[in-house]
Amino acid sequence: MSMATLALSSSPPLLTSPHKTLNLKSQPSIFLRSFSSSSLHRRSNPLTQTLTLTQTLNPQSIAKVNKHCSRLVIRASAAASPSVGPPAKPALQGAALKPLLASLVTGIVLWLVPTPAGLTRPAWQLLSIFLATIIAIITQPLPLGACALLGLGASVLTKTLPFSAAFSAFGDPIPWLIALAFFFARGFIKTGLGNRVAYQFVSLFGASSLGLGYSLVFSEALLAPAIPSVSARAGGIFLPLVKSLCVACGSNVGDGTEGKLGSWLMLTCFQTSVISSSMFLTAMAANPLSANLTLSTIGKTIGWTDWAKAAIVPGLVSLIVVPLLLYVIYPPGVKSSPDAPRVAKEKLEKMGPMSKSEIIMAGTLLVTVGLWIFGGVLSIDAVTAAILGLSILLVTGVVTWKECLAESVAWDTLTWFAALIAMAGYLNKYGLISWFSDLVVKFVGGLGLSWQLSFGILVLLYFYSHYFFASGAAHIGAMFTAFLSVASALGTPPYLAAVVLAFLSNLMGGLTHYGIGSAPVFYGANYVPLSTWWGYGFLCSVVNIIIWLGVGGVWWKAIGLW
Repeated sequence: MSMATLALSSSPPLLTSPHKTLNLKSQPSIFLRSFSSSSLHRRSNPLTQTLTLTQTLNPQSIAKVNKHCSRLVIRASAAASPSVGPPAKPALQGAALKPLLASLVTGIVLWLVPTPAGLTRPAWQLLSIFLATIIAIITQPLPLGACALLGLGASVLTKTLPFSAAFSAFGDPIPWLIALAFFFARGFIKTGLGNRVAYQFVSLFGASSLGLGYSLVFSEALLAPAIPSVSARAGGIFLPLVKSLCVACGSNVGDGTEGKLGSWLMLTCFQTSVISSSMFLTAMAANPLSANLTLSTIGKTIGWTDWAKAAIVPGLVSLIVVPLLLYVIYPPGVKSSPDAPRVAKEKLEKMGPMSKSEIIMAGTLLVTVGLWIFGGVLSIDAVTAAILGLSILLVTGVVTWKECLAESVAWDTLTWFAALIAMAGYLNKYGLISWFSDLVVKFVGGLGLSWQLSFGILVLLYFYSHYFFASGAAHIGAMFTAFLSVASALGTPPYLAAVVLAFLSNLMGGLTHYGIGSAPVFYGANYVPLSTWWGYGFLCSVVNIIIWLGVGGVWWKAIGLW
């Protein structure tokens, strides 16, 4: 008698031999119903969750097995007869050629174009490599981290960047904060705390997907003024919660159920995170930089109250409109579930009181969030607070280092985000951004338009040039002063120009999956394809600009900003 391992799938039945000892891994209850208990001997292995069924099968039993299992793949163990022929060699899985060629052609063509006047050759070479890398990241001939690593390799190989410069951003705190967020999410879900909080949300707001989305959107907006890191808010608090909600509602990555809830919810939470960041001076780490540059340029700073007063009306309108817009054009598969609150309450009752690991996880989150809010007083930054929190989880065993190493998405995100930060940063250091700003200034200034039209053109150029930046702070540092100076010189009320540029410095982060700290966090959950992410990012940017310049313009007129 031989030994075989069976697995279930969807093709026609393959079980034909009437004398087998069956080592069954999936759904053993199907087989238990197929045979009488008197003729069945069971032996289970708790480590592999394998059930060994031993019995001589007659043709009638085989028919029952085939009736319940659409396919049984028999893999013989060492005791079985040797297989015929050598095993097939696995096929090589390299890069997709067409996307790879598109990236290479883009880079090579730009590389061969003569360097424009006023720009150094290293700056033009780095721009060629950067754009080729962006094309590769969009078309994905390889995973994102691999594409970014190839871009860094090209910059070092061509002597465009020294090794230390190419890999300098791996010492930047933001990519590490994002990676740490994924480790927190692991503990949040592993302990069951994520499910508990998710069921609480569903029990209160889960009768409709839209209601659930709005509850998350306004919860994040309420926390925004207290936590000055959008990466910390998105990754440390809301990513674990949103992932738990998706799983609790049956929307998982990789099994075709992403569109049930997760795709819409992830995109909505991301797009609204850039709105909440724009509403308060303390809602994003780079906002104080805008205020300081405003003071140095026009002699007047933007205070906390002034910022909030100017942003509150267009911000609230955007927080209401953007989720609803995405709900219409990118709807979740399940829009209403009247029974969901009742089911969630039943789930909570079955879960019982919080376990020890849940209590530790909840306490660690409270400590970490507390340091994010009050860490400035203690000179503790966001990434240091996150490392402290992860250390507690590791020491207590709530999360293991092996589990952290297994979070491939975290390490992949760390790689490609750090690579883009490095290349974008050196585009600025090599003078490309200042060269571009000067071109814009001369072009717009020479048009002879009214200040309203001139400022509108400046706004669009400032906003959409963010495709070349992987950091809001870098964009503000490189272009804010120049654009504010030109806008003021062309007749735009200086304070109005300053607040508008400050608000847009957050909203433009919604364009890509790398433009602001919350972008890699939500995109890294893998619920939304990259092309969809960019497409709806552009659409939401248009809507936000219309709201903030339209509704905002009327509001700013009413409060005397112009």
